[in-house]
Amino acid sequence: MTDLPQDLRYSEEHEWVRTVAPTRVRVGITDYAQSQLGDVVFVQLPDVDKKADNGESIAEVESTKSVSDIYAPLAGKVVAVNELLATEPETLNTDPYGDGWLFELEVDSAEALDAALGGLLDAAGYQGVIGG
Repeated sequence: MTDLPQDLRYSEEHEWVRTVAPTRVRVGITDYAQSQLGDVVFVQLPDVDKKADNGESIAEVESTKSVSDIYAPLAGKVVAVNELLATEPETLNTDPYGDGWLFELEVDSAEALDAALGGLLDAAGYQGVIGG
């Protein structure tokens, strides 16, 4: 069984979502996703102020095996990106739930955020997706 932080929400596309403010979330890829990718060599992050639709391809992660799209797990505006990944993309492999975060999204209201988070999986639900 993969060790999944219980305080996060998850998408079926292997992104995690952590609430960092009443209307803001931090997004990254799960440990399972980074292990499937292999060694990450490049990360293409979205532009700050980009508006993202739920499910839209918003970033790319390139590994020694493949290039994978990262999807916005909810609709919002990109308000921050993890600049560390430009020079240290391997951080996605070594610390996917910490320093390896990808970007932050801002939504219109706390109610909208609660509704969006309700559409995502909890750790047990995500464990079912990855077959744990």
